[in-house]
Amino acid sequence: MSKVIVVGAGAAGCVAAAYAAKNGNDVLLLERNDKIARKVLITGKGRCNVTNAENDTDKLISNISHNGRFLYSAFTQFCTQDTRELFEGLGVPLKTERGYRVFPQSDRAMDIVDALNRFITQNGVKRKKERITDLIIENEAVKGVVSESGESYYADSVIIATGGKSYPKTGSTGDGYKLAGQAGHSIVTPRPSLVALKCREGFCSEAMGLSLRNSAIRVIDTKTGKQIYSDFGEMLFTHFGVSGPMILSASAHMDNMEPARYEIYIDLKPALSEEKLDLRLQRDLLESSNKQLSNSLGLLLPRAIINPVIKLSGVKASTVSNQITKEMRQKIVHTIKNMKLTVLDFESIDSAVVTSGGVSCKEINPKTMESKLCKGLYFAGEVIDVDAYTGGFNLQIAFSTGFIAGSSQP
Repeated sequence: MSKVIVVGAGAAGCVAAAYAAKNGNDVLLLERNDKIARKVLITGKGRCNVTNAENDTDKLISNISHNGRFLYSAFTQFCTQDTRELFEGLGVPLKTERGYRVFPQSDRAMDIVDALNRFITQNGVKRKKERITDLIIENEAVKGVVSESGESYYADSVIIATGGKSYPKTGSTGDGYKLAGQAGHSIVTPRPSLVALKCREGFCSEAMGLSLRNSAIRVIDTKTGKQIYSDFGEMLFTHFGVSGPMILSASAHMDNMEPARYEIYIDLKPALSEEKLDLRLQRDLLESSNKQLSNSLGLLLPRAIINPVIKLSGVKASTVSNQITKEMRQKIVHTIKNMKLTVLDFESIDSAVVTSGGVSCKEINPKTMESKLCKGLYFAGEVIDVDAYTGGFNLQIAFSTGFIAGSSQP
């Protein structure tokens, strides 16, 4: 029987600890918080998008924004079907929604946390509240860890599953990067991913709180002139810019962020071509022929976005509808189909769904999650330089890498 220490009781750490214990090992799970899986509680707006029903490995990897091929072995050994079977076996009925997103039928993230708690308890994992600050390393092999209080814990192997730097209030403060650095690992600079965006345009705050449910976006990298992302779905205007599912996914494509490097073009009416939109606009203007333009677009656009659209089009809001020319209509139609936002920066990493960056994949064995630099040291979850788009893929990364790291213990 080997003695295994798992540092961090998030999604990856709990799964790693449970599977290491299933193999007959003596497992100690060390977590700085009073409770496990605090970040899981806030995923999916408290509903927990636990995985994705897509079970084709190549398609799964296509949803990984950084270092997807590194996860090929992990996804092959523990796929989305395995995750669903795990939680349903732990007493959590699941359901599949749009985009193959999988949630608990109860819509309660707590049910997933309770299941993880049962999983580690049923397999005899010991738990202790400790914040780990140092690794004990001898002859290029890990021998244990040292806590903030100065206590040493010895083990045959250590699994680091401390998460990234997003949502630090849940305990993800980057501790794992420091530990990995002590073993000689390179850390790819952490940055926010799946995060809201700050934009230059003042109309964002004017439309703050407006949720667009059936809009489309395309993102242009002005350095290359190329479109790097497009999507259809939901987005939200905030006091500083934009957020929502489409925007979070778009942020994952914005590498090497610089002010004004990326531009977002919103199509407020993607179901209508410019020609059909022009016909619709003509009808609306005709029905309100004696009203000012600002009072004539209420059936076409949400109230909060009407004034911004008019301003961007260059047409005076006070223009009476029956005086709108064809040229004016074309400007309005073009604006509705191509509403431009200039991205200045990511919102703080503290509010990001996940962290991009972390322990370099080049220094980790993808088949076992063991360090190539320090014998007996393993990694699982967000501390590794892998991240994905929205849709349950990031939690699947946690479960798959946690399974590999835990199952690799002798």
